[in-house]
This record gives sequence, C-alpha cells and structure tokens, in this order.
Amino acid sequence: MDLGLRGKVALVGGGSKGLGYACARELAAEGAMVSLCSRNAPEAEKAARTISSETGQEVAGFAFDLARPDAPAAWVAATLERLGRIDILVHNTGGPPPGHFDDFDDASWEAAFQLLVLSAVRLYREVIPEMRKRQWGRIVAIESISVKEPIDGLLLSNALRPAVVAIGKSLSRSLAAEGILLNSVAPGSYNTARSRELVEARAREAGVPAEDLLARTVQDFPRKRGGEPEELAAVVAFLCSERAANVNGATVVADGGAARSLY
Repeated sequence: MDLGLRGKVALVGGGSKGLGYACARELAAEGAMVSLCSRNAPEAEKAARTISSETGQEVAGFAFDLARPDAPAAWVAATLERLGRIDILVHNTGGPPPGHFDDFDDASWEAAFQLLVLSAVRLYREVIPEMRKRQWGRIVAIESISVKEPIDGLLLSNALRPAVVAIGKSLSRSLAAEGILLNSVAPGSYNTARSRELVEARAREAGVPAEDLLARTVQDFPRKRGGEPEELAAVVAFLCSERAANVNGATVVADGGAARSLY
C-alpha cells in the first residue's frame, strides 16, 4: 500500500527513542523527510543518522525541550530552514512522573501542563499556517490509553492528556475543509523505557519484584504481551497518510485490546 508520503516533511517529537523513534523511522521508510527532536542533542543526532542510513531519506535531529515556551517555534523554524516545508506533525513528549494526588504540588501540575498540553498548543500554532499554504496537513497526537480508562498511579497523565485529545477534536472540525486532519492515538503498554520505568515504580510501591509484576500484568492482556513500538508506528504512519483522508477527529486505541472501555 502506497501511503502517499514520499516528499512530505514530518516533525516527530521525542524522536530519539521509544515510540517517537519508531514513528520517525516508519515515516522515513515510507518516503518522508523527517525532523525529529529530543532534549538530548547527541541522542537526537545519532537517531537521525541511524534512520537516514537505514531508509535513505533525509532526517534531521534537533535538541529541543518541548516543555519550554520557546522550543516549539524554534524547532519549526529550524525545520523550515533545513527541510523547507512542514506537512506532518507527530506530537509526542515524555510523560509526567507517576504518582497520586497527595504527591503533587502546584509546580508539579504546572510542569505537566507545560509538557503535555502547552507543547501541543504551541506546536499547533506554528505548523497549521504552514499546512494551510498547501491545503494539506496531518497532525497526530500520541497520548495514552489513560484518555479512555484512567491508570492507577498516573494522575497527571490521566488528568491532562484528555485535554490534548479535546483540543485536537475541536480543531479537527474547523480545519478539515482546508485539508488538515487531526487525530489522536491512545497506546497501551509498549516495550519502551518509559513503560519499564512505570512498571518499576508500581513494583516499588507494591513491594514486589518488577519482573514478577510485569509477568502478572501481561497475563491480563489478550495477546499476553505488550506492544512493540513498530506496531504503534504503523498506525501513526497510516493516520499521517493520504490513505487516511476520511479519518479525522478520531482517537485510535492501539493497546492490543487490553482496555475494557466501550468508547
């Protein structure tokens, strides 16, 4: 299946590892030029070189912390200077720390809001005018299954990620006539460093070995395992493509059937 991505330029946040890296690699493999960012410059540059070598596409790696107010505009400007246009945005950031209500003060809530919500708002402000120039664009927000079913011990994510979904849903209605589509993805448990950190945090709280907790957890999954990043990346690439022209304002659950919610 030709996804129609050859020659497009895609921005991918958190692109040096985990789900972001897998998405950047998948989009490049489909023929897109990719601008990825990470807070760590050497990791971003290494990821860009590796993906470019594997796919033959131009991939640029930049160091930006998307929780900083000035970072989204700076990343977009650097991408335009290097690659000349913007067609796709995959909004993806690291997650906020795990914890419960009593664990977080105002500063913790503000930091999570900057990371999860305002990073999306600021990036959307920057990329939408570029997409309007061509009357074509795709924005995909990588969120979490917590937007459908709250996860114990992840209060900040449970509270703030649904706001990003709501922003995308609202914008999707006003931008579709201009050829710009916005969707969200709700991943479940994937084999990433972030998932391992969350398992280890829950294991410490429960006083059990992380390996034992993980083994028990995956037994509740229909496929008896978590997802691989490449499996999520395939969903994201489709949503970024020409073939997804009538998918707009959706929240696509990609958790292997683990969530029990109906909607």
